[in-house]
Amino acid sequence: MEIFRKADRLKQLPPYLFKEIDRKKAEVRARGVDIIDLGVGDPDLPTPPHIIEAGQRAMADPAHHRYPSYSGMNGFKVAAARWYKRRFNVELDETTEVVSLIGSKEGIAHFPLAFVNPGDVALVPTPAYPVYHIGTLFAGGESYSMPLLGENRFLPDLNAIPESVADRARVMFINYPNNPTAAVADRTFFEEVIGFARQHGVIVCHDAAYTEMAFDGYRPLSFLEVDGAKEVGVEFHSLSKTYNMTGWRIGFAVGNAEGIEALGAVKSNIDSGVFEAVQMAGIEALTGDQSCVREMVQIYTRRRDLLMEGLRDCGFEVNPPKATFYLWIKVPEGYTSAGLTARLLEDAGLVVTPGNGFGEPGEGYFRIALTQTRERLTEAITRLKGMTF
Repeated sequence: MEIFRKADRLKQLPPYLFKEIDRKKAEVRARGVDIIDLGVGDPDLPTPPHIIEAGQRAMADPAHHRYPSYSGMNGFKVAAARWYKRRFNVELDETTEVVSLIGSKEGIAHFPLAFVNPGDVALVPTPAYPVYHIGTLFAGGESYSMPLLGENRFLPDLNAIPESVADRARVMFINYPNNPTAAVADRTFFEEVIGFARQHGVIVCHDAAYTEMAFDGYRPLSFLEVDGAKEVGVEFHSLSKTYNMTGWRIGFAVGNAEGIEALGAVKSNIDSGVFEAVQMAGIEALTGDQSCVREMVQIYTRRRDLLMEGLRDCGFEVNPPKATFYLWIKVPEGYTSAGLTARLLEDAGLVVTPGNGFGEPGEGYFRIALTQTRERLTEAITRLKGMTF
């Protein structure tokens, strides 16, 4: 008798993209190769000192050593609501329209459990962050893929969704600024999404993790800025990228009160909330000196410009992203996404992410994360210039 027989939901999981990349990296590194990792989107910049100090002070206070509230400390929810008002001019009731998350990934993964029944449909972009599909799968739902194509500015074509699918859909995931394509969305697109959601009774889940990582004066919108958005949707935000707090695991969801309440009900039965000392650090991040965000953007701007110039010198077609710390680049003629990324790793010790790893429409592209110093990026360009494509 097989005791540890895996559940069907685990059998349906695709291989986690970055786990496979880590395996291949280890193989090459074991041969003594100096790896330059431009694959995973984990900031190399440290958490700003004033945020660390706030966390340290809170950690030393025994008042924060007990179970936190699953929905978040009131002070953190107030800070999140005020940040939204200051940044997007969006009014939020911190008691009903904000919930803290153990990183936005956790909230996104749990949201389908609140609204998707077995057999229901979630509209999921592709290529995309894998958790949209995986959260749907764990809830027993079916993902319907919305291709993000260059000819449509990497926005889903809502008119291409069959009526029969749209009428079965319970949620739609969107993500702008976008990972992996670095595409951005305008107000007109969000208005189309709201109209679609109203027509078909779909809940919109907008992953807004990269709104503060934008270049050349561009200021990304919040979905909730658009009239009617709060009636149909929620937005997930993260402190991970904005404040270099990926390891702290803190984020929040905001928007429609029924959506937030239902997500909170799931969380209250699964987790015990965010460590209060981390929430205190989060309060400092959201309410304290924001010059650290501006400095971060300047650093990534310089890295972006350096890498784009070098890639173009090597013959790659590169469009400057308006936001995120990713470059989404076409592979040279004659290569597949996997073929190019394998060659870069084997021949140059460079780790990049194959576009098809995020979904089939990503074939023909690869993603570079700007999460290395300028010195390492210069070295990466030097290695590329020593190759022919």
